[in-house]
Amino acid sequence: MKIAKTYGYLKKDLDIIEESLNKVIQAEHPVLRGSSTDLLQAGGKRIRPIFVMLSGKLGNFNMDRIKTVAVSLELIHTATLVHDDVVDDAKLRRGKPTIKHLYDNRIAMYTGDYILARALEEITTIKQANVHRLLAKTIVEVCVGEIEQIKDKFNWEQNLRDYLRRIKRKTALLIATSCKLGAIVSDIPEEQANKLYQYGYYIGMSYQIIDDVLDFTSTSKELGKPAGNDLLQGNITLPVLYAMKDKSFHATLKKKFQNPEIVTEAEMEEILNELKKTNAIEQSYKLSDLYLQKALKALDSLPDHQAKEKLQDIATLIGRRRS
Repeated sequence: MKIAKTYGYLKKDLDIIEESLNKVIQAEHPVLRGSSTDLLQAGGKRIRPIFVMLSGKLGNFNMDRIKTVAVSLELIHTATLVHDDVVDDAKLRRGKPTIKHLYDNRIAMYTGDYILARALEEITTIKQANVHRLLAKTIVEVCVGEIEQIKDKFNWEQNLRDYLRRIKRKTALLIATSCKLGAIVSDIPEEQANKLYQYGYYIGMSYQIIDDVLDFTSTSKELGKPAGNDLLQGNITLPVLYAMKDKSFHATLKKKFQNPEIVTEAEMEEILNELKKTNAIEQSYKLSDLYLQKALKALDSLPDHQAKEKLQDIATLIGRRRS
C-alpha cells in the first residue's frame, strides 16, 4: 500500500489545496508565471499539507485557515527545492527537468524567491503571532541546514551527529512545523500541539533517512535522478557514514573521489556495489525505525480519532517504504 492511500478520505480537501497552490503562484510577469507553473505541475507528494490537515482534524478544523497554512508550507518547501537544484546543478527532479535546466540559474533563483514571497504573503491572513514566530524560526533553521550541507560536501571526517543535525534542519523541522501549525490554527491545546510537533520531527528524521537509503537501493528510473546522486554531489548521508566504518570501503571512497568531477558511471557502480556489501543499509533502516517508534509514542496521549489513526498508518508505511 502506498502512503497516499492512507489519506484518501482527504482527497476533496487536497484538491482544494492544489487549486489554491495554482492560484497563489500565478504572477503577472510571464516568465515568473511560466516557471512557477512548470514547477508546480511537476508534482510532488504534498506531504506537508497532509500533516497540516491531519493535525487540524484533531481540533476545530477550519478549511480556510488550514488551507492557508498548508499552501504556505508547501510553497516554502518548493522554494527550497528550486534553490537546491541551482546549488546542486541538478537537471532532473522527480524525473522531470528542473527549473534551472528549463530556464537558467538566475531565473530559477528568482523563481524560488518569488514563491517564498508568495508563501509569506499568503500566511499573513493568520493573525496568531506564534504561527509566524515558529515559521520564521523554522525557515532560519532550514537555511542553516543547507549551509551546513554545503560546508560538509566531500568531508569524509564528519560524524553521525553532524548528519542528524543536518537532516533535522533540512527536513524534519519543516514537517514538525507542519504538524504544529495545523494544530495551532485548529485551537488544539498546547500540550497536544507539542506532541504533534514531536511526531512530525521524528517522522521527518525517519523519512529523510529512508530517502537517503533509497538513493543507493533504487534505480535511476524510480528516483527520477541518477542512483547515488547525493554522493556524487558530495553529500555524505547515513548509509555512507555507516559504510565508511569499513576501512576498505573508506579507502576506496576517498581514492575514487580525489577528483569528484571525473568520477565515471562505472566507478560509481563499483562504489554502490561495495556499499551494499556492508551492513550500512540495514543499520540505516534500524535507525529510521527507532525514530518511527518515537513518532508513534508521541501520539499515544492524543485522543482517539480517524486522523490519529492515519498519522499512525503513515508512520508504519514510511517504515516499509522501499521505493
